[in-house]
Amino acid sequence: MPTPAIFLDRDGTLIVERNYLSDPDQVELLPTVPESLLRLANDGYLLVIITNQSGIGRGYFSTNVLDEIHQRLFQLLDLEHVKIQHFYVCPHTPDDKCVCRKPLPYLIFQAAKELDIDLSQSWIIGDKPADVGLAPAVGKGAILVRTGYGHQFENDPAVQLFRPFIADNLAMAADKILGTTTDDAALIR
Repeated sequence: MPTPAIFLDRDGTLIVERNYLSDPDQVELLPTVPESLLRLANDGYLLVIITNQSGIGRGYFSTNVLDEIHQRLFQLLDLEHVKIQHFYVCPHTPDDKCVCRKPLPYLIFQAAKELDIDLSQSWIIGDKPADVGLAPAVGKGAILVRTGYGHQFENDPAVQLFRPFIADNLAMAADKILGTTTDDAALIR
């Protein structure tokens, strides 16, 4: 039976935005991330990261360094008993015109096929227009978090086109998904 998923952006959503992060020692979880991910996983959602990493295509770091960064992220989450089902990465630059760069839904469809995900019951959470641009690929919609670059994009027409929920952080996004918040005004603009 297909399972719903939470598709998560990495930088600015789960970890502190470092602008082309290339040092595993600089991976730092944002506040509320571990407990929010645990709440979502405990409610039956698969946790899947979909990330654009054009730093590879630009030559800023290698796929080996990216693997080290993801291993560090896994270690930090493992300490909190959080399991990410899979990472899906687009290593291309915008000029490459690939099929896998967000907001194109290729990686979401690949994840759905490989992990048996029910897209109609899934959500996307991120901090940029490319993240919320994936909203048509998932049934429940998109949440823009104000962490990372989100506070700069919340009124951007490219974001508003998809009518995302706006949340201060991942904890508020989890509240919205799980229906545990009593103040929707704090989440929606």
